Amino acid sequence: MATFLMFGKYNTEAIKGISAQRTQKASEIVGKLGGKVLASYALLGCHDLIFVCDLPDTAKAFKVSTELAKATGIGFTTAPAMTVAEFDKLVA
Repeated sequence: MATFLMFGKYNTEAIKGISAQRTQKASEIVGKLGGKVLASYALLGCHDLIFVCDLPDTAKAFKVSTELAKATGIGFTTAPAMTVAEFDKLVA
């Protein structure tokens, strides 16, 4: 599994649908596609939320991002991530 950061941005319609039920639905979508939401946070600034997810691979990350956008109306920017310790080993 690989870690991906999914930055979400609400549009006007997506704001209207904010609810605990939609958050649960989003977690279920990630799970059905073989992943797991490790954490989620509301943000201030250029992004409105972030999901930290474990996903099997980049192809699944594309699929999760697309399925979440279709189900919630939230646009996602998804990026792979690694710990600084992993990065240090990689570039050493």
